[in-house]
Amino acid sequence: MKPLRFILLMGIVSLLGDMAYEGARSVLGPFFATLGASAFVLGFIIGLAEFAGYGLRLISGYLVDRSGRYWLATFIGYSLILTIPLLALAYDWRIAALLVVLERLGKGIRSPARDTILSFATKKVGRGKGFGIHEALDQIGAFLGPFVMFLALYFGLGYRFGFSVLVFPVIILLAILAYAYVRVPHPEKFEDKIDSKIDRTFWTYLVFVFLSVAGFVNFQILSYHFKVSGIGDNLIPVLYALAMGVDAVFALIVGRAYDRMGLKVLLAIPAITALIPFSFTCPFAVVLLGMVVATHETVMRSAVADLSGVGKRGTAYGLLNLAYGLGFFFGSSVVGYLYGISLSLVWIYVIAVELLAVIILGISRL
Repeated sequence: MKPLRFILLMGIVSLLGDMAYEGARSVLGPFFATLGASAFVLGFIIGLAEFAGYGLRLISGYLVDRSGRYWLATFIGYSLILTIPLLALAYDWRIAALLVVLERLGKGIRSPARDTILSFATKKVGRGKGFGIHEALDQIGAFLGPFVMFLALYFGLGYRFGFSVLVFPVIILLAILAYAYVRVPHPEKFEDKIDSKIDRTFWTYLVFVFLSVAGFVNFQILSYHFKVSGIGDNLIPVLYALAMGVDAVFALIVGRAYDRMGLKVLLAIPAITALIPFSFTCPFAVVLLGMVVATHETVMRSAVADLSGVGKRGTAYGLLNLAYGLGFFFGSSVVGYLYGISLSLVWIYVIAVELLAVIILGISRL
């Protein structure tokens, strides 16, 4: 199978996966509110789930480098998305929190292996282009999932019906993943040069990743704000779908920009991230969220492939995601706490952290 076709196939797998878990994530804020959770509890749970998932990626990435079992880790990780339909049975926020954490652990298991598999194929078509195509397909699913939740809420079927419907894309994606494995059992053969080096600038890059993500206001906090501000429940997943639609388009643009400009594109991350708090006062500013996610998923993953050799690729992706998870956990908890005090403090915090990220990027000279 040609590299581009393989990337498209894996993109469809991610499309279906995102359709399931992003559909759920688009309403987690208001859903947890109905279960009696506070903004701080929500921020802590989301941050903990992301931290657990990202922290596990370091171990998962190391293990796939040592074993070469890229496909096994990918299968196990995608199977855990089946926890999403189980949210339909959660009537206590603690049970719902457990399921959210388990789903994130699944992402932690599969992401280094899947990204390593993709990095092999992108070598032939261009890092930015390959990851951009994958991210665009990924975010089409992130658009469709919230739309499913919108329909469930619009027709009065409720959150639980919406969660239960999301079992179908998970079943289909597992079947397609099996087909991809049969066609390309050894994806590492796409990349000719085999080495085990990690560029020395990679470590400074990880500090930049941590800081840029620590200032990120996630949609779960935004959706909680929308809920308590009186925005209709059925409109909240539409806003999320809008952000993901922008992500899908912007991923292709930023991917092409990376192939032409290289790591300089990283400057766009803190610049756009610092503007996300506008969404608190203007809900349609969530399009900024989509632009940030597109840049994160496309440029950050492309950079890792260029800063690490094949033999250390899984470990490098694991380290990237550990830094990302630490930043997300720290930032989500702080933003959730500051939100309970004042939106002005959220603004101050976000701008200060993103300015520090720009300084680190300048020092690293990436």
